[in-house]
Amino acid sequence: MAEKRKISLVLADVDGTLVTEEKVLTKRAQAAVQRLREAGIRFAITSGRPPTGMAMLFDALELDTPIAGFNGGLVVKRDLTIIEQKTVPADVAAKSIELIRNHGLDAWVYRGNDWLVAEADGPHVAHEAWTVKFAPKIVTDVAQQLDQVAKVVGVGDDLDKVQRCEADARAAFGQRATANRSQPYYLDVTNRDANKGAVVEFLSRHLGVPTAEIATIGDMPTDVPMFKRSGFSIAMGNASDQVKGQASVATDSYNDEGFAKAMERFILGSLD
Repeated sequence: MAEKRKISLVLADVDGTLVTEEKVLTKRAQAAVQRLREAGIRFAITSGRPPTGMAMLFDALELDTPIAGFNGGLVVKRDLTIIEQKTVPADVAAKSIELIRNHGLDAWVYRGNDWLVAEADGPHVAHEAWTVKFAPKIVTDVAQQLDQVAKVVGVGDDLDKVQRCEADARAAFGQRATANRSQPYYLDVTNRDANKGAVVEFLSRHLGVPTAEIATIGDMPTDVPMFKRSGFSIAMGNASDQVKGQASVATDSYNDEGFAKAMERFILGSLD
């Protein structure tokens, strides 16, 4: 039997956690969320994706909680009405793009509801468009308009370069911005207060749930801040050992029903 604990809210990352490698929300995962609801436990999602890129999950999961996109940079209601927005200072956005390019990576900019890229056939563009179910805007230079930027992304398949760019961005911006890899090939630069730890704090205030009664589940370094702010944390089996070391427990991989198993064992199991 799982250890007894009071959980009133589960906050889940999306990619690498809630959905499979093929971006599928399985029937078992859906059923686990439904069981949470039946047990009186609320459920929320957060992601580096824009909120519109999570819209396909709203009905499937019957969400009634705020949705935190851009790692907390934009929090919306289910109808996409904005509750809270945190943007990247224009000079930080400009420096981010310069840094990303100097590391040999492509730069994307998310501004308002627009996703801006320079090349339609650039690395991961087609896959990201398929994932989030909307197309980017092709622009001559993504650095042209940097007001109201929600997120700057460095993209590349040389994972060492992405990791080095992350370290350099953190050193360059200090407390002025948050820089974390949301996938091994994506470096997200967001507002300094746009991180998943702040999402935990926001949901705690907004829903009246103590952070000690919030459980979080994720797989990437961007998920570690929410692990640290929540009462109980679960790392996916596909997470790195470093990420697993920051969580309370670990579950199976996203390709082996790791999310559903975690809910069944660690959250619902503690109620039995």
